[in-house]
Amino acid sequence: MSSERAVKSLDKSPYPEFFPVRQNFQQHAIVDIPAAVGSTVQQSPLTQIQSGQRVAIAVGSRGIANLKTIVACVVEQVRDRGGRPVIVPAMGSHGGATAEGQAAVLASYGVTPEHMGCPVEASMDTVLIGTTADGVDVHFDRVASEADHVVVVNRIKPHTRLAGMYESGLIKMLMIGLGKHRGAYLYHQVFPNYDHRLELLAPEIVSMIVESVSIIAGIAIVEDAFENTSHVEAVASPDFLTREPELLELARSRMPRLPFDHADLLIVDQIGKEISGCGMDTNVIGRKTNDRSAAPDEFPKIRQIYVRSLTEKTAGNGCGVGIADYGHRRMVNAINEEVTRINCVTSAHVTAGAIPITFDSDRDVLDAVVSQTQAARRSDLNWLWIRDTLQLSEIACSRSYWEAACQRSDLELLGEPAPLRFDNSGDFATHLFS
Repeated sequence: MSSERAVKSLDKSPYPEFFPVRQNFQQHAIVDIPAAVGSTVQQSPLTQIQSGQRVAIAVGSRGIANLKTIVACVVEQVRDRGGRPVIVPAMGSHGGATAEGQAAVLASYGVTPEHMGCPVEASMDTVLIGTTADGVDVHFDRVASEADHVVVVNRIKPHTRLAGMYESGLIKMLMIGLGKHRGAYLYHQVFPNYDHRLELLAPEIVSMIVESVSIIAGIAIVEDAFENTSHVEAVASPDFLTREPELLELARSRMPRLPFDHADLLIVDQIGKEISGCGMDTNVIGRKTNDRSAAPDEFPKIRQIYVRSLTEKTAGNGCGVGIADYGHRRMVNAINEEVTRINCVTSAHVTAGAIPITFDSDRDVLDAVVSQTQAARRSDLNWLWIRDTLQLSEIACSRSYWEAACQRSDLELLGEPAPLRFDNSGDFATHLFS
């Protein structure tokens, strides 16, 4: 599609026209997930499980693709070796920091006793493993600590706040997820003292945990830009500290990104905990170290962000709304204040729960944005529109990106620039991407 085909609209709308594009990310989807899990388990210490041994399978709360299938496969592998599997939630303070809430979060992903064929034992009780040289108490889930072995199942990916060699993955689950509410609270209190870098804490703490509890292995999951399970690997616990950084780089290379490095406004349809720990992935929007702007060496650089709603699965957890500059009234009304408060305070990221300036309709938000711009023409406004920070294969771009998009081999133009349309309430009438 050539740029000449884009005919300038004659309407008098103050907003830019939008056109849909498809980003041509590479797919790395695993075709047969049960076979992949079985194959990697065969080459791991899980083969050492003996008949009658109780094996705690630690499962987190993020929106991991195929989580139900992967966990069921691990349960089956344990049972095939005569082990007695039990699933324990490993999600720190999520689910309102209650056992019932955490079991409910797992159930929302299909991880239930009925589907897994084994008990789900949720408890917020912990045992004190020890104390680090710097005085940090190390807590660990009591149910898991009493098992003969523990298997940690988690996705490896860049974290929204943590930086360095270890971000979101097996090590974070060992420390924070299985630390339950008490452990998560203590870690997040001291993270600023370590520049939010787990490698300054992890070696000592992981060693303490492994010496006290039989962490037999971890099931590391890496996803591609389409949320496909692209890599599954059973990692022996002695290799956690060396293998996870390598898998993190693999995950980083496969994660989705925005097609342009600068934007005046990013419109986000939905945020939620199953999308990212901060509701929207700060690695995508460029606000990892500062809720309001990108660091000098951080990209993309998004001037303002508008969030339209919370996902249903986030169950009212509005952690991340504070990263937005604007919010729709619908989003604010969906926030469960108690759940959000607990999560944001425990994670020591209280600004993530701050309510942004709120409007009753999409049109009202866009009017506020336009009123602040110095652009003389609406075609100069650099706006991007996405569903959420996980689904980035198809997005909408304002007309100002048209010429650049026409020159990009990695972008497929799905239509020409068209005006925004609104319903009677002032909300978007239709989406420009399918």
